[in-house]
Amino acid sequence: MTFARKCLVVQGLSVKRLVYSVKLTEYTRRSFAVVENRSNFGHKSSPIDMLLFNRLLILTIFFPAWLSAQVRITGKVTDTKKRPLAGVNIAIKDSYDGAVTQADGSFSFSPSTTGELTLFAILNGYQSLEMKINTATNEPLNIVMKSAANSLKVVTIAAGSFEASDDKKNTVLKPLDIVTTAGAGADIVNAIKTLPGTQQTNDREGLFVRGGTGYETQTVIDGMLVRNPFYSGLPDMPGRGRFSPFLFKGTTFSSGGYSAQYGQGLSSALILESNDLPTRSSSSVGVSVIGVSGGLETLAKDKKTSYGVEADYTNLAPYFNVFKPKQTVNLGPEIIGTSANFRHKTSKTGMLKFYGYANWSNMGFSYNSLEYPGNTESYQVRNNNIYTNLTYKESLGNDWKLFAGASFSTNKDRIKTDTLPKFPLESNIGIGSDLTQMKVMLTKGLGLFSALRFGGEYQYAAERSSFNQYNLNYADNYTAAFAETDVFFTHSLVGRFGGRAEYSSVLGKMNFAPRAYLGYRTGVHSQVSVAYGDYYQKPEPQYIRYDRSMDYMKATHYIATYQVMSNDYTFRTELYYKKYKNLVKTVPDYSNNGDGYAQGFELFWRDRRSIKGLDYWVSYSYLDTKRNYLNYPYQVQPDFAANHTASLVTKYMITKLSTNVGLTYSFASGRPYYNPNQPLDKFMTDRTITYNSVGASISYLTSIRKAFTVIVFQVTNVLNSKQVFGYRYSSDGTRRSEITPNTPRFIYLGMFMNFGTDRRQDVINNL
Repeated sequence: MTFARKCLVVQGLSVKRLVYSVKLTEYTRRSFAVVENRSNFGHKSSPIDMLLFNRLLILTIFFPAWLSAQVRITGKVTDTKKRPLAGVNIAIKDSYDGAVTQADGSFSFSPSTTGELTLFAILNGYQSLEMKINTATNEPLNIVMKSAANSLKVVTIAAGSFEASDDKKNTVLKPLDIVTTAGAGADIVNAIKTLPGTQQTNDREGLFVRGGTGYETQTVIDGMLVRNPFYSGLPDMPGRGRFSPFLFKGTTFSSGGYSAQYGQGLSSALILESNDLPTRSSSSVGVSVIGVSGGLETLAKDKKTSYGVEADYTNLAPYFNVFKPKQTVNLGPEIIGTSANFRHKTSKTGMLKFYGYANWSNMGFSYNSLEYPGNTESYQVRNNNIYTNLTYKESLGNDWKLFAGASFSTNKDRIKTDTLPKFPLESNIGIGSDLTQMKVMLTKGLGLFSALRFGGEYQYAAERSSFNQYNLNYADNYTAAFAETDVFFTHSLVGRFGGRAEYSSVLGKMNFAPRAYLGYRTGVHSQVSVAYGDYYQKPEPQYIRYDRSMDYMKATHYIATYQVMSNDYTFRTELYYKKYKNLVKTVPDYSNNGDGYAQGFELFWRDRRSIKGLDYWVSYSYLDTKRNYLNYPYQVQPDFAANHTASLVTKYMITKLSTNVGLTYSFASGRPYYNPNQPLDKFMTDRTITYNSVGASISYLTSIRKAFTVIVFQVTNVLNSKQVFGYRYSSDGTRRSEITPNTPRFIYLGMFMNFGTDRRQDVINNL
């Protein structure tokens, strides 16, 4: 989805109709007061005064009658025990009409359209309700909402997992939270970095979680693996995610202990579920200081089929001409992106989905050489990436459900380096990968909440690499089978038990990974849980290319969680211990002789109601981790891990101005870095300075003709804090340079217009 949709929700709930009515009433009162005052002081009325008086008199006489002639939808909302429910969001589907119930459960509003309408009611902790009404009857509605037993009254499976979903109301975050987090730039991974367990690794690609590398986090869309979820980056620079948050109706970030459905992720999983059919056709266009975007989404007349296409072009060269980066641009940076989706409702319970995208990017920089002072080095990368995903879901009857999916992706990086005067020949590096995946899963319902899932998947991966005229290629046939069951012993006690078996042809080895979970509800809103699991992952392709006899890397997770979750606040704390085995070592030879551990605790607090209009969350993580891998001589804290990380995210909505103001503060203690001038017993003992960053955003929502428009202004690192992620040393250790952001502060301004869809109702539901 284009950045227009990312930002259309970025903030504000317009109440122009209400404000206009209030202003009209106030204007009428003041005008009559003027006429009355002029009469009292003997002022002789002019023809204009009399004309104004007559118009206002007519307005006064007929305005109440006009109001009374308007159709009003009224009613009352109660629970199954006939107790009134306050704070229920009542709205007409595909419109901006609605109200919020009062303390006695009553509501009243005038719809902009009449006839047969669809009304829905939403309240956290209760099952969402949708019903057909006809305004011609003009009768009060009596709405009864049922408690969502599986939402707040039944223990949930939550160890190591944060969910952002609109379908499940007892989630820590919503999809809107991802795009409205200041400083995240509408990037899913940047927003996830404000949650516990994550690291502020802004000098490299990937999501680093609980002592794990970026490679150890897997990304999944609709159950299918994404091989290259980030744009190809440059050395000492982060890679941005390829996906818009509003492509997805649900996001699950699992920092450990995740389901046996997923494998080949040693530390964590980012699980994304794409949108179903849209409610109406729409189009969008956007323009910003860095590019343009546009999209079209069409819903068929039968409302069973939709398709969408989007395109965007980003070019940072003009921006860098004004705000000079630390390194000199010599290619791009520019990105061309296109995407397409297709949705078809095959039956009342069946859905066929297709999603695909293609990206082309070019970027390169020149920087001062450490080895040869006075000279420059160059690094350029050209990337082509294509991803396609086709899935099918259907209910088979007798509580059986089928999921089937297939995906294909291809990625190619062409890297060109021209660095040192001693080696005038250019180095041309090519890295490519293709991944084909097929997956089938069957689910059998066992009673009201319990279920059994089992299935299998197959992956064919072709890995290619070249250095000038030299090539190292290989292919892998990977198969896996999994089974797990969710058993609700009571409403207060649930267990999940399962396992996963995997085989890789390139390694020639098989593994089996058992996983278990127990959760117990301690109160109406609170629960405790524990989880255990083994997780395996193949070494990175660059190591398998040189040694095909390597083994799986392994991590064993132990997690204990306590959380309290209500409509207005969330508190969560988690303890974990993770044991690593068979990590890759590159010295003296390639092997799986590495090991390590990670342990720590995390805190999360979110408050949505204490201060009117303010929504905020606070997260803190303590991490104690060491590993002996790659060229490390013994177990030490790795250079991507900080002992302490914290985030504060705030969002304040100024409803009268249709404006949202957001601030995000992120902190991380200093990280280790390698200093070649230190003796071996001091390996990786030096530390960088602490990381501090404040991001700010202001968004104004308005309408231009029939287009809902948002104007967005964002600034990263508002205070221009110095950020050092590490150091690079010359080979003789006499010179070094800081690894810092290429652009210490980024200023963004954009305007985005959407025709046909207004997401302000989404904002109502998110409050």
